[in-house]
Amino acid sequence: MQQNLQNKKGLVQSVFDRVYGKYDLMNDFMSLGVHRIWKKNLINMMNPTSKSKLIDVACGTGDIGKLFLDNTKSDVIISLVDPNESMINKGKEKLNNYKNINWVIAPAEKLPFPKNTFDFYTISFGLRNTKNIEHSLSEAFRVLKPGGRFLCLEFSKIQNSNLEFIYKNYSKLIPLIGGLVVGEKEPYEYLIKSIRNFVNQEELISLMMKNNFKKCSYRNLSGGIVCIHSGWKF
Repeated sequence: MQQNLQNKKGLVQSVFDRVYGKYDLMNDFMSLGVHRIWKKNLINMMNPTSKSKLIDVACGTGDIGKLFLDNTKSDVIISLVDPNESMINKGKEKLNNYKNINWVIAPAEKLPFPKNTFDFYTISFGLRNTKNIEHSLSEAFRVLKPGGRFLCLEFSKIQNSNLEFIYKNYSKLIPLIGGLVVGEKEPYEYLIKSIRNFVNQEELISLMMKNNFKKCSYRNLSGGIVCIHSGWKF
C-alpha cells in the first residue's frame, strides 16, 4: 500500500533534514510532553527481558532504544534504524554514553538484516512516514524471529467526537508552533496531512494480518490520538 504524500520525491527526507536539530523539543511542545508517557506505555506493553534483541525502526533520536536499555539494563546490542543521516547523528550525540547501540541508516522498506534476527520490532511515529506500509510490514515480519513481536506506536483516529473537535483545532496551531520553535512551519503542515491521511486502527490490523502477523490487536492511548498495534510472528 503506497502512500501518495510520502512518495513525493525527497519530501520526507527534506522534512527531517529541516527539523532534526529541534526534533525532541518540538515533540515536547506538540504533545505537551505526553509523547514520553506514550513511549513508556510501549515499553511496558513489550515487557522485554535483558536478553531480548530489539530493532527500532524510524528511531529518530533514539528514545525507544534508550527506554529499552534503561528498562532492561541489557548489554545486548540493539539496532536503531532511521533513513535520515542527520537524525541518526543527533541520536548518536544524545546517547553517546550507550555503547551497545548499532546505528543504521536504512528505510523501513529495506532493512539490511538477515531474516529471523530480532525478538522485538518497534516503530514509533514512523510507519506513517514510510513510502509503502505493506513493504514495511513485510520487512518487519522477515527480520523478526519466530515468536517475535511487532509493536507500532502511531497517531490514529480519535474515538470521541468532542476530543476530536478539540484535537483538530489544536492541530491547526502546530505549524505555527513549528514556525516559532524551529523556524519552519512547512514540515509541520506535512505532519498534520500525514496524520489525517493515515489508516485507521482496524485498517492497520487488516494490513498486519495480510502480511502474516497473528494475534493482532491494538490499544488506544489518549482517546485514540495515538494507538499501539501489536502482532506476533508464529
